[in-house]
Amino acid sequence: MKHPGSMRYKLHLRLFLMGVLGLVLSAAVCIAVLHRAYSRQMWNTLEQTVYTIAERYEETSDTEPAALLHNAGLRLTLVQPDGTVVYDTSAVNSDNHLTRPEIQQALEHGTGKDERQSKTVGYHTYYYAIRLDDGNVLRAAQEAESIRAMYYEAIPAIAVFCVLFLLLSGALSWWQTDTLVQPIIQMSANLNTIQENNPYNELTPMALAIHSDRILRENNDKLRQEFTANVSHELKTPLTSISGYAELISSGLAKPEDVPGFANRIHSEAARMITLVNDILALSKLDNLQGTTQRAPDFELLDLAQIAKNCAERLHINARNAYVVLHTECDTAMVQGDRQMLAELCQNLCDNAIRYNRPGGRVDLITGKNAWGKPYIMVRDNGLGIPKEAQPHIFERFYRVDKSRSKSTGGTGLGLAIVKHIALLHHADIALESEVNEGTRIVVTFDPVKR
Repeated sequence: MKHPGSMRYKLHLRLFLMGVLGLVLSAAVCIAVLHRAYSRQMWNTLEQTVYTIAERYEETSDTEPAALLHNAGLRLTLVQPDGTVVYDTSAVNSDNHLTRPEIQQALEHGTGKDERQSKTVGYHTYYYAIRLDDGNVLRAAQEAESIRAMYYEAIPAIAVFCVLFLLLSGALSWWQTDTLVQPIIQMSANLNTIQENNPYNELTPMALAIHSDRILRENNDKLRQEFTANVSHELKTPLTSISGYAELISSGLAKPEDVPGFANRIHSEAARMITLVNDILALSKLDNLQGTTQRAPDFELLDLAQIAKNCAERLHINARNAYVVLHTECDTAMVQGDRQMLAELCQNLCDNAIRYNRPGGRVDLITGKNAWGKPYIMVRDNGLGIPKEAQPHIFERFYRVDKSRSKSTGGTGLGLAIVKHIALLHHADIALESEVNEGTRIVVTFDPVKR
């Protein structure tokens, strides 16, 4: 038994109801056509009969008309011009017929007809009348009882046909429902190729969406596993160092003069762990925000120039310690965004430019609007540069071009991944240009503010 809420049940019910509706409409049309055809045939028969009897009547003597009219097989009425009934085969005492529509038409136009409930015999009757040469009107009448009899005779056949039609309609709707639904059920048998095994064009968007969602989930699972492995690896290294130095100090194996150096290394590794954890938390928060529709109301109108200037002030000491010149060229560039996120984006870009530079290098932090009126923030350096083969991967999590240098400079490999996610949340585009030993330029372009 199909469940009332299932697609199969609904399709079957609707197809069956369509069959029933088709049956009812077909029956109504057939009855209407049959009734019209019978009525037309009735009028033709009456007309031919009246004219035939009229010819014979006018050829007979005065003593024969009554016998002729009585034997005609129809109800015939002979009416004088004043409406007086001369003869009526119904053997009913009829009143004056001058007001009858068919009599009036015959007297005026030569012929007349009408269809009504007879007052004398009580049946629905067809009337046809003609004016004779002597001025009298000859009228023939046919009771519609014969139509009802025809319907009554047809009812058993119609009932049998309806039952057979309903059974056939139910069986066909059941079969058609299974034919339509079964391919959809079979789509779930192999989700890997669901977009290729699509039985109906209307299901293409759904099949593509399912396939894309499945690929996305698989990729997310893969990224999650890689992320977990990378986090474990990144945490394991400083923890191992901290544990080793602490064990040397606690066991007394470290010389007194080495203790300050070990403590400094423990502090350095702990700071590296804190930085890594903070970056992981920031990235996790951005992942949770990705795709939500609740973030736009939190955005405010901000000037990228002010954000860049604040960033340059915070990184001034870092740049000086790395013997790198940090230069700013800040023109007003208004955007809708999150202040903290944009500050982090700017800081990560500048921090990378300083970190992967050489003593005596230069970092330019620039804001403004491009030729199309779009606000942007640019970080440009003349440092080590990025190899062509590495450029497509630098925004991936934990990716490092030079792992040994990243470890020595304290990089976590998450800075540019955070930049990418912040840009996505702000619907911004990132452009990268870099040459080895010549430097790197990264431009983040935002949509203009809508007034």
